[in-house]
Amino acid sequence: MSKAGETILDGAREALAYALGGRKGFVAHVPERVDVRAVRERLGLSQAKFASRFGFALHAVRNWEQGRRQPDVAARAFLMVIDREPEAVRRALSVTAAERRPAPRPIAPRRRASAAR
Repeated sequence: MSKAGETILDGAREALAYALGGRKGFVAHVPERVDVRAVRERLGLSQAKFASRFGFALHAVRNWEQGRRQPDVAARAFLMVIDREPEAVRRALSVTAAERRPAPRPIAPRRRASAAR
């Protein structure tokens, strides 16, 4: 992940830690409600593309938009970052071709044939 991506994720982690009472002297504003539909529509994305791009389950996005559920504090903080800095989030979450390649499987040692019984 890029340095910018790490910085963004570190900031989001700090905001979450503060919101959960784990850090003093840092003021973060995580709203009680986020208009998920408005965030998504500002980006011009369908529900499916929004969910896929930012790592949400499609059913979660649908439930948030239809008012059946509300995002938890971490999701609300992330949604605020998406709303304010969508390109930074895209860069942080993007994967290069090299990162997409599966890691080579380790070669298992050969077992010796046991002596005839």
